[in-house]
Amino acid sequence: MIPWLDGDAPFPPLTSARKEPNGLLAVGGDLTPKRLLEAYRRGIFPWFSEGDPILWWSPDPRMVLVPGELKISRSLAKALRNRRFEIRFDSDFDGVIRACAAPRDGQPGTWITPEMRNAYLRLHRLGYAHSVETWIDGELAGGLYGVALGAAFFGESMFARARDASKIALVHLVRKLEADGYGMIDCQMRTEHLASLGAREIPRARFSRQLRELVDYGRAPGSWRSKAEHEHVPA
Repeated sequence: MIPWLDGDAPFPPLTSARKEPNGLLAVGGDLTPKRLLEAYRRGIFPWFSEGDPILWWSPDPRMVLVPGELKISRSLAKALRNRRFEIRFDSDFDGVIRACAAPRDGQPGTWITPEMRNAYLRLHRLGYAHSVETWIDGELAGGLYGVALGAAFFGESMFARARDASKIALVHLVRKLEADGYGMIDCQMRTEHLASLGAREIPRARFSRQLRELVDYGRAPGSWRSKAEHEHVPA
């Protein structure tokens, strides 16, 4: 039986997560900031479809990207050099999460339900959730959002309306995190796209050990917009 989280019931041990489906740990609970932050501190994240109960996951292995291991292909390097774009941090978090929730080719729905969107908007207002945005000609062309705790960043979703726009945002996220001393980006599950950018799988036990060290890093939450000027990249 998958544990049901009633009230303030704690998460079960990560070792109790199912192997199939990989990482399913618990059901129920809520998406309050307290519950979400506790989940991220332990390497747990919510992922469920609209109309279903909240499902909590901790897969094994775990996909991570160490900032210093980012791989930039020749085509992406060219896009970084040649495309006229502007990178912004936390200037339109709601626009980013709404774009990430929009229907995509080959997908019948989205896991970013209104309940999820509102939950992360609350985390954003508290200074924990952040967006990195690629703007082209004054329009939001791509970006990503996630949660920052201590020296760890937990990537949630990304989108692109123009070629390479989400990858450009990711490169600038990685550069910022590396400069600020972050040790790891949690990518959750393996995809070939993430692997091509340098992300790799590590055992959940190792991920948990590293995470405990990183989330305790003394760093107060707050807006990234106030800490970084917009970066203009000329063509």
